[in-house]
Amino acid sequence: MKRAGGSFGLKLMMEVIVVLVVFVGVLEMRIPMANGDVSPSQCKQEKDLLVKECKAVIFGSNPSPSCCQRVRVTHVECVCPLVTPKLANLIKVQRTIAQIEGCGRTVPHHFKCGSVTTP
Repeated sequence: MKRAGGSFGLKLMMEVIVVLVVFVGVLEMRIPMANGDVSPSQCKQEKDLLVKECKAVIFGSNPSPSCCQRVRVTHVECVCPLVTPKLANLIKVQRTIAQIEGCGRTVPHHFKCGSVTTP
């Protein structure tokens, strides 16, 4: 039996996963920011791989080593545009910060990614 809103719920869940892990990704200072060296197809592939590796995060797990690795190589410019105000309202910033620290990163103050700015 299919749950009501199943496909919408899954899509929303995947978007939330991307938001949660994007904060980890913004902390990798080696990420090129405005070089224009990432194509739209590369961005889609990076986002898909990021979601695949980090699915467990949405269910309350800490990021796995493979999730943290994927976050470190994902370009910020591929995921920050996905952070809409609606999506930003769904995340818990403190939980996200704890997950970032679980990947061994520090949170930069006042970093803007999409419609979210870190404290």
